[in-house]
Amino acid sequence: MKKLIIVGATSGMGRELARLYAQSGAWVGATGRRQQLLDSLQQEFPDQIHTACFDVTGNENVARLESLVATLNGMDLLIICAGIGTVSKDLDWRIDKTTMDTNVNGFTEIVNWAYNYFLQKGGGQIANISSIASWRGNSWAPAYSASKAYQSVYFEGLHMKSMKTKAGIAITDVQPGFVNTKMGQGNKRFWVASVEKAAKQIYQSIEARKFRVYVTRRWRLIAWVMKWVPGLIYHKAG
Repeated sequence: MKKLIIVGATSGMGRELARLYAQSGAWVGATGRRQQLLDSLQQEFPDQIHTACFDVTGNENVARLESLVATLNGMDLLIICAGIGTVSKDLDWRIDKTTMDTNVNGFTEIVNWAYNYFLQKGGGQIANISSIASWRGNSWAPAYSASKAYQSVYFEGLHMKSMKTKAGIAITDVQPGFVNTKMGQGNKRFWVASVEKAAKQIYQSIEARKFRVYVTRRWRLIAWVMKWVPGLIYHKAG
């Protein structure tokens, strides 16, 4: 029986992934900041979902995750869905700080802990929900794009490290485009996927132990365009 922890499972893709894994028979540790939402998720699968309520910007990450691992009696997979993306039109420091505390500092602490856990165990998998925004800067949310670029580059480094050292740790960098979640709101959206469709593709990609995936798959084209479009053109549009 697979045992996994989803960090950020109170809503959106994290919550739907918790459902998919529980339906598959896995034991799921679900974390988030809102106890009421965690409780309602656990009520759907009382025998398979265990919860821990904490904020990744705090100082309880490792202690609470270790406790959850003990409850599950092990861990085979860690999925990070905790993240924040807020428009910062006027370059608000409070928004930028919260974004970096969540998407960089909290993310790095948790991934570092998980990698070393799996290193001692002899194998495992870490997956992260990054973003297609990781490819280039964005004038409306500079810190968000920068933080997602950090996550994807960090994961590429871990992927290389695991391969070089034969650690047996699969690294999966998921880069969604627009998904119909609270964080995915905004103008000029296109190719918007439902939470259910996005989560299903993410689930399949994680189970296939792929390194980098785009959700939905057509966003691979946008990633290619964002990478190669000249700055003179991109900077006028971004």
